[in-house]
Amino acid sequence: MLGKSSLKLGAIAILASTCWAPQIRAGETAIILQSTTSTANSGLYDHILPIFEEASGIKVHVVAVGTGQAIKNAMNCDGDVLLVHAKQAEEKFVADGFGISRHDVMYNDFVVVGPPGDPAVIAGLDDASTAFKKIAASRSTFASRGDNSGTHKKEMRLWQAAGVDPSRASGAWYRETGSGMGATLNVAIGMGAYAMTDRGTWISFKNKGAHKILVAGDNDLFNQYGVILVNPARCANVEAQAGQAFIDWLLSGAGQTAIAAHKLGGEQLFFPNADNSGS
Repeated sequence: MLGKSSLKLGAIAILASTCWAPQIRAGETAIILQSTTSTANSGLYDHILPIFEEASGIKVHVVAVGTGQAIKNAMNCDGDVLLVHAKQAEEKFVADGFGISRHDVMYNDFVVVGPPGDPAVIAGLDDASTAFKKIAASRSTFASRGDNSGTHKKEMRLWQAAGVDPSRASGAWYRETGSGMGATLNVAIGMGAYAMTDRGTWISFKNKGAHKILVAGDNDLFNQYGVILVNPARCANVEAQAGQAFIDWLLSGAGQTAIAAHKLGGEQLFFPNADNSGS
């Protein structure tokens, strides 16, 4: 777990379309990976996929969208493997028969960023629920993704822990963008608002202005990623053998070493913690 010290993570921004569909060449051994955006935006796949593809001969086509959309895509049989960061939703995906089993693969953390004036006076806090209570009590502007992504799901759990229903302030101090992390951060910067983001995306973000990380290091900001094979009994088009080969590699020593080796400016972005038991 993160304990009370913040992780120092980085990211390399890459483009990821929410509606892009991969084009698989005839005769190619390939899988479609439905993925959260943070893993793509951080440059993780640019680092690890060539290693896997060289070792296996299997091409991995990444569809990077919010976790909620990635899960929906997988439920619609539009993928072979799911790699996201909303454990309760992942476990439901498996329990409902859409996935074979779920495995922990790696983690990092979330942070709360805000303007230099810090109207809610949360700078330096390592308790996210206290920070959220203070934001609500001061009616300080907060920009939320509001898109059912893994980040949004985590944010809503933190509001619940704080005893706050932010939907009652929708359109007032609580602003839901319905957009991805980059667009939401742009809104936060433009409005002088607070926002919650994964650390890697924040480090890669180019339009920070005077905003800074104000809250980090709480165990509740822990950000676990899981990987699941889409159930071929539910989706007949699933490349089960190739998909399982990718999962097995991610969980192996070679895959975990590759994940740990992905760094930006000497800073490790993801911390491998493979669970081979399944859940």
